[in-house]
Amino acid sequence: MTKRLLNQCMFLLLLLSLNAKSKEYLIVLKDHLFYPSQIIIPVNKKVKLLIENQDSTPEEFDSFDLNREKVLYPNRKSVIYIGPLSKGHYEFFGEFSPNTARGVVIVSDEGAQHADN
Repeated sequence: MTKRLLNQCMFLLLLLSLNAKSKEYLIVLKDHLFYPSQIIIPVNKKVKLLIENQDSTPEEFDSFDLNREKVLYPNRKSVIYIGPLSKGHYEFFGEFSPNTARGVVIVSDEGAQHADN
């Protein structure tokens, strides 16, 4: 009986972890530019931005629209969670290179098609 209950609990935990997993989007910072500079995400979904700073200098991811800021250390990856968000355009930029390091998150129904990145 206890082995069966344990197996059921493990199965439920596995299902919960699969449902809780957010979609992931890779953004690379190189030569003080974000690649891609535009990502499309689905409406009302929490997503994970994995940002890889390939520059030899730090940068700060900053977004008034997303209410996020995070230091991106050189040659390291950082994670920023955003959402769930309503339809719209949400700009972000590198605070140390605001003229070049710029991007936008576009939230739309079409984002569901791109969500398996």
